[in-house]
Amino acid sequence: MNLLLTSAGRRGYLVNYFKEALGDEGEVHVANSLNSTAMMYGDKSVITPLIYDENYIPFLKTYCQVNHIEAIIPLFDIDLQILTNSIKEFNEIGVNVIVSSKEIINICNDKWETYKFLISYDFQTPKTFLEISDALNAIEQGNMKFPLIVKPRWGMGSISIFEADNLNELEVLFEKAKTDIRDSYLSYESNLDNQLSVIIQEKLSGQEYGLDIINDLNGKYMNTIVKKKCSMRSGETDIAETLKDEALELVGKSLAALTKHIGNLDVDAFVVDGVSYILEMNARFGGGYPFSHYAGVNLPKAIVSWLKKEKVDPAILKAKIGVIGYKDIQIIGDEAVSVMKKS
Repeated sequence: MNLLLTSAGRRGYLVNYFKEALGDEGEVHVANSLNSTAMMYGDKSVITPLIYDENYIPFLKTYCQVNHIEAIIPLFDIDLQILTNSIKEFNEIGVNVIVSSKEIINICNDKWETYKFLISYDFQTPKTFLEISDALNAIEQGNMKFPLIVKPRWGMGSISIFEADNLNELEVLFEKAKTDIRDSYLSYESNLDNQLSVIIQEKLSGQEYGLDIINDLNGKYMNTIVKKKCSMRSGETDIAETLKDEALELVGKSLAALTKHIGNLDVDAFVVDGVSYILEMNARFGGGYPFSHYAGVNLPKAIVSWLKKEKVDPAILKAKIGVIGYKDIQIIGDEAVSVMKKS
């Protein structure tokens, strides 16, 4: 069984997780639109056209056929939208695409749609607005107060996320976010509604958590792993601890039933005065997954087993409680790459 991880970026750890899951039963191929560290870990790697290039899907289809790829696992939000629209094309050539439905990808990628989805099912979530006037009206009515968060409607990580302490800052940062979006890779999705490409959001003050909500390849709920975010850096979790939290686990189970997502649903949550709020959802492996893996969860192994139509031991999708993980930074050079290729 050969697998292809697309838009892998710097997630070399995921490449290794899938290589370990496959063992000597197949290869892990890694694709990206430019050279990246994750490509150094793959059994084979390839530079693809840009995601929005008209040749992107034809290139991947040809690559899959030539290299006998059985499944594609996209790792980047924008890639999810392109590939979910092409599931049928890949299925016709015998390739599975491990991605959720168009509807769920749209809900997760578009933070305004995320907000509407959550409030429609009575989940707690920060108050969110598309217009400055609507945010100011909420403040005047006493439903919200400064500081407010300004960020891209379509976006990920910490790109163009600002905190406004007053009206003047709100107006300036709102326009700056629009400019930043136009000059970044976020411009394509934002062009779907260019005038409403920025959201204004209530700032929550509480403990932040990350959830890995796991469904099988048929959208059946498996488990929710809860991690307390102990330290953050540039929108990514630096230190986290696995916890037992029945309230957040229930949130995970409810979201899984509603979305019927495929694989992992990465969710950011806050607990404020004992109330659980959902901030964002990402229908993919998130930056917090390594903490779950370190605590004993092995979703890559489960995915490989599901693809092979094998039964999965529920124990491999459960985390040990109280495990603290720390992210590290390392430099990878040619010498290290040669060692990795031989191992």
